[in-house]
Amino acid sequence: MSTILRTLRNLRSIGLKEYGHQMQYMGDTKRGTLIAMDRYGNKYYENLEEELPLRTRWVDYKNKEYDASQIEPGWHAWMSYLVDKPPSEDKIMQRQLRSWEPKEHRPVLTASNSAYKPYNTTKNKYSAWKPAATPR
Repeated sequence: MSTILRTLRNLRSIGLKEYGHQMQYMGDTKRGTLIAMDRYGNKYYENLEEELPLRTRWVDYKNKEYDASQIEPGWHAWMSYLVDKPPSEDKIMQRQLRSWEPKEHRPVLTASNSAYKPYNTTKNKYSAWKPAATPR
């Protein structure tokens, strides 16, 4: 959470619309330079001047799902401070779309209703107890 002075300074710097967007989706206000946008539409920002250490980089997700699988591997390494240069500037990290990579993002469905549920063909060892109320 930010201080009142920092919040007011960010409000003046980023504008009312972006301030409302950040408060709704991040719960905090940040200002920084737009580093790049990846092919999924996520925007990556950095502010080295007034942020706390290891909180200087952040992502504004295109889809407001907040799932780490929405970040490409090169950008994930940059967000985790594993590399200093973002993939848009680093020649080694720049990579083209390979034939086996998906063309668009597919979310991870593990904790959703669409998650894979295996079908079991074996008989149960135990049967469920069915209480029977006797009439009085």
